Amino acid sequence: MSRALKCFLLMSVLLCGAVPARAAEDRALERGAAIIDPAILRELDHGRFSLGRMLAPERSADTPLSNRDLFALPSMVPVREALDREFDRYVAKHQASLPNESIGVGDGFAFQLFDRALFQSPDVRFVLAGIVNRMDRAYVAPKSCGEIRLIYRLTRTDVPLIGEIAVSQRLPMTLNLVLKAKGDGNDASLTCREIARRWLATGGAPPTLEKLFGKDGPLDLIGAGNIDRIETNLQIAHAPKSAVRDFRTDYLLKVFDYDGAAKRFTEAPLENQIDRDRILADEALRRDFKAWLLDPGHFAELDRGTLLIPDRFLASSAVAPTPIGFDVSDLQPEFGMVQGEGTAGHALFSDGDVVGALQKAAADGTKLQNIQSLAGFERRLNDVTCAGCHQTRGIGGFHVPGVDWMAAKPSNSTVVPASPHFFGDQVRRRDILTSFRDGKAPDFSRGFSNRPQLRGGTELAGTEYSDGWGAHCYLPGTRPAETDRSFRGWTCAEGLACQIAGKTSRMGMCFVKGR
Repeated sequence: MSRALKCFLLMSVLLCGAVPARAAEDRALERGAAIIDPAILRELDHGRFSLGRMLAPERSADTPLSNRDLFALPSMVPVREALDREFDRYVAKHQASLPNESIGVGDGFAFQLFDRALFQSPDVRFVLAGIVNRMDRAYVAPKSCGEIRLIYRLTRTDVPLIGEIAVSQRLPMTLNLVLKAKGDGNDASLTCREIARRWLATGGAPPTLEKLFGKDGPLDLIGAGNIDRIETNLQIAHAPKSAVRDFRTDYLLKVFDYDGAAKRFTEAPLENQIDRDRILADEALRRDFKAWLLDPGHFAELDRGTLLIPDRFLASSAVAPTPIGFDVSDLQPEFGMVQGEGTAGHALFSDGDVVGALQKAAADGTKLQNIQSLAGFERRLNDVTCAGCHQTRGIGGFHVPGVDWMAAKPSNSTVVPASPHFFGDQVRRRDILTSFRDGKAPDFSRGFSNRPQLRGGTELAGTEYSDGWGAHCYLPGTRPAETDRSFRGWTCAEGLACQIAGKTSRMGMCFVKGR
């Protein structure tokens, strides 16, 4: 890929969500399924949804919890210790593999590290950046009716805002406080149907605190008793473009389950984050994982996006490099597992394995939605992982950076609150909430991360989320045999053409014809 095209694609990805998140009816896509309004988030962060109130309810509501105090909490000490270990491993691996490229904190290094001193600083804190309903994940924990996520962005608090266009100094780290939609302390009579009804009832007009916390308000059901786990995502290092490499940024992903008895967060495996190197190096593990994934039931779940891989195959951390482009490369989580990825015959899954699984599905009457080829299998195996999802249509490695409500004039129309992947998935999530509310069985399936599943008619048609300018697309070959069935529906709207963005892939982005 040319240098100019790479830069153009990077800017396209960053700008994909820069227009207001509106669809055909000029209604916010996130209505009833997420709260990203900066004025509302400011009030909630100053009240019962501040990170301090959630993690340490006994503290004063008027005192923000700085990082120095946050990581001194007994519940958070294991989190800080685990992050320190990950930093040490990352630096050691870098020094072993790239001994000629310096690494450290500051502009003078080839790889510039996130400053760990921020973990004990009194001048930074996590600020509420978004609240997201994830009842579409109720297939993971049906009794909990899925999840509600409070997303916090690390921000400096020691720099005064000056001028009408002043913005705060936000730092590249988010902390997701993942809550059970129905917590252990909620009334036993509370149903998933009622929770969904409350959320959808907020979507008819811009949210207000009264609507969110009133008699039927969805946030009135949420408290410290709902806490399930913490998920962290931080930019552990970035390397500016130089004579020896392209621009690169690495994001460290971690998960910590909450132990209610010990009142501590403990390190946990990342959901579906395949431990690629360990599996490929262990013959018994290779054999077991291959047999498990190609089981017809598990293969169908992989296709639908509802697969839950057993912990013994998973990693407890992941580093997601970006940007990865459209070509298959070793930056992707499953690289080396599928035939044809430069594995010199050592791949775990061959073309014959996938064809055999597809034939079994057809014989059993299982209708697959996404995987129709080896390439479709490879792409799905990537995007069910934490790292693979964060590498797809994100904004600098994040899906919900949030609007900077601490800025002088915060606005959703001028600042991107969330990624194209986030907005493109909102129709599906609302459809699942509607099924819960109406007493119907939800369809938890989802499309590839690059291309949203079309639900709700034409709401996404002509937008950057589906087939409009900047959407991800597929350019078929001139003969039927050259067209991959997994992606043949990835077309562009009228007046746009799919421009290929890789040397070996037929994936690209929709742009105006002739440009």
